[in-house]
Amino acid sequence: MSDDLPYLDDTHRLLRETLRRFVAREVVPVAPAWEHEGRVPREVLRAMGRHGFLGLRAPEAYGGGGLNTLASALLAEELGRSTFGGFAITVLVHTDMASPHLLNAGSNAQFERWLPGIVAGECITAVAVTEPDAGSDVKGIRARARRRGGDWLLSGSKLYITNGVHADLTFVAAKTDPDAGSKGISIFAVEKGASGFSVSRSLDKMGWRSSDTAELAFDDCRVPGENLLGEAGRGFYAIMRNFQNERIVLGAMAMGEAARALELTLDYVKTRRAFGAPLWDKQAVRQRLAMLAAKVAAGRQLVYHAAWLDAQGRECVKDVSMVKAYCGELVNEVMYACQQFHGGFGYLREAAIERMARDARVQSIGGGATEVMLEEIAKRL
Repeated sequence: MSDDLPYLDDTHRLLRETLRRFVAREVVPVAPAWEHEGRVPREVLRAMGRHGFLGLRAPEAYGGGGLNTLASALLAEELGRSTFGGFAITVLVHTDMASPHLLNAGSNAQFERWLPGIVAGECITAVAVTEPDAGSDVKGIRARARRRGGDWLLSGSKLYITNGVHADLTFVAAKTDPDAGSKGISIFAVEKGASGFSVSRSLDKMGWRSSDTAELAFDDCRVPGENLLGEAGRGFYAIMRNFQNERIVLGAMAMGEAARALELTLDYVKTRRAFGAPLWDKQAVRQRLAMLAAKVAAGRQLVYHAAWLDAQGRECVKDVSMVKAYCGELVNEVMYACQQFHGGFGYLREAAIERMARDARVQSIGGGATEVMLEEIAKRL
């Protein structure tokens, strides 16, 4: 499958080559240990910072690349190709789901305070919106923040928070005016170690094993007034805005995973013999993989088209919702078939496809479940 697309220029191509070399050298050989440890080491995140991978969208004045959504899609696709979904999502939450809240709404003082560390990989970020009774329904969150002098007191809990255990800075959504509906939600930057802020538990997951996922608790957590991100009451709109970027990168990550799964499976079926001939000689196998390759090529086009629209500042909610729905379902379809064609070997933990199949399952759930995305599309038909 060709890597080149008309949306990409020489800067993107160089970024792809550099990323692919970094992942092959610094990630793939050692990432199996991260799966057992349940975390991605800070050393590799700092190394990514030194290469400029963590600040592709950040302003150049703060050490970033000053690039746009296309660069985020490319980063996500290449990380997806690593075959380690937990590593990929650890990075992407930091670069494209959490820190954009600072980029989009932060003040110059907040930029100076946090952005250099974020770009360097010294300050890892998380975003905390989801709660036990509020996921895709952002308006339903119950976490509260009330003023106390010049500060805020934050109370409530958050669930399924990626990077929640080890993050240095967490962007937390809370209601500051419970009677104002969507206009009563604000975003706060909560630093690790803040009084009243704790990790209730680290969650044990089916996949994304090297990604830490947490339940967070806020018990009158004192947040300095200067840690309010943007204007009070504008948090809902900030979350909705960043959902676009989040869903594009999840779609790109899914297509990177799917493309790599097909490559691994092609290698396997061309060497694995059954009934006196390679599996590749079986028409059903060849044609199934050919159709999946066509679907993945279509999915990649959909991802990069949506990324291009977003980079141009165009309305693209329908397109992005299609990306999330289609790619989240397709990556699971691809993994099911690829694991099937690996036979018994595909069920062993030593097979990359076994891990990839587990990791892919959440792609149709997290960041906007397929059913929610289909409703967003339907409203715009």
